[in-house]
Amino acid sequence: MESAPQVRIGTAGWSYKDWEGIFFPAGLDYRKHHRLEYLARFFDTAEINTSFYGPLKPEIAKFWCRRVALANPKFVFTAKLYRAFTHSPIAVMEPTSAATIRPTDEDEAQTREGLDVLAGEGKLGALLIQFPVSYKNTPLNREYLDRLLRQFIEYPRVVEVRHSSWNDPATLESFTQKNVGFCNIDQPLLGRSLSPTEHVTAPIAYVRLHGRNYDQWFDSDNRNDRYNYLYKESELADWKSRIANLAERAQSTYVITNNHFESKAAVNALELKAMLSGKHVPAPATLVQNYPDLRRFADPVDDLGQSEATLQFG
Repeated sequence: MESAPQVRIGTAGWSYKDWEGIFFPAGLDYRKHHRLEYLARFFDTAEINTSFYGPLKPEIAKFWCRRVALANPKFVFTAKLYRAFTHSPIAVMEPTSAATIRPTDEDEAQTREGLDVLAGEGKLGALLIQFPVSYKNTPLNREYLDRLLRQFIEYPRVVEVRHSSWNDPATLESFTQKNVGFCNIDQPLLGRSLSPTEHVTAPIAYVRLHGRNYDQWFDSDNRNDRYNYLYKESELADWKSRIANLAERAQSTYVITNNHFESKAAVNALELKAMLSGKHVPAPATLVQNYPDLRRFADPVDDLGQSEATLQFG
């Protein structure tokens, strides 16, 4: 199955210090080659993480749209909704629920500014509305979610819930009626964490792979440790089948790797691209040097993104 154009595979975020010298070549002149522009040589989507921590500034959104267009006109972003709408302000201290989420009118106004730029440029593939595992399927939480989905109805919406109580026919029917995508996730199965699914409830199908670092998921003091996980080929093969099934039932499918520690997300994203297309894909030479097994799926390219084979996006 060809991954283009209906399946877009990319990473969650791109500006990580521990990617320097691994995904991004050491000493790369970022005045000429912006990180995002470099990333867009290898992927045709990326999930914006910064919009979760604060509203995306419209001038930044415009700049990013220009940079990706230079490298890959087919590139489309997905963006996380600002956490003021999905998480308790003190989520580390209390469970998140409709009673603890407190967005303001200013939060909404500022959030729309950046999203409207992405949408206006034709670069917003999906708005990801991500809730934590503590957000359970209760009447009050369903009511809040329904209100939130109406609030941002003009954008292509995808909801990520991590508690298994949401994996029920009523939720799927509700999402289908509202034209809202259900985010299929891979995460450590602890307690009542949501297991892998293959749900398509809208024209957009969405997959997020968080890794399976059971030991560090909740216990580590460093949040980056939870994403220190490299999927094995056998684990990706299972998701290859799921993604192919999703793509047959959706108009567009987004697959985002979130195991970002030391560029492991980029490795697994490239492997999935190759597995789905049945062809080798271009990969940064430094990434292949750091992860030699990637040669089974990818051809290394030099610092400027010129491939040993023809560079193709998909």
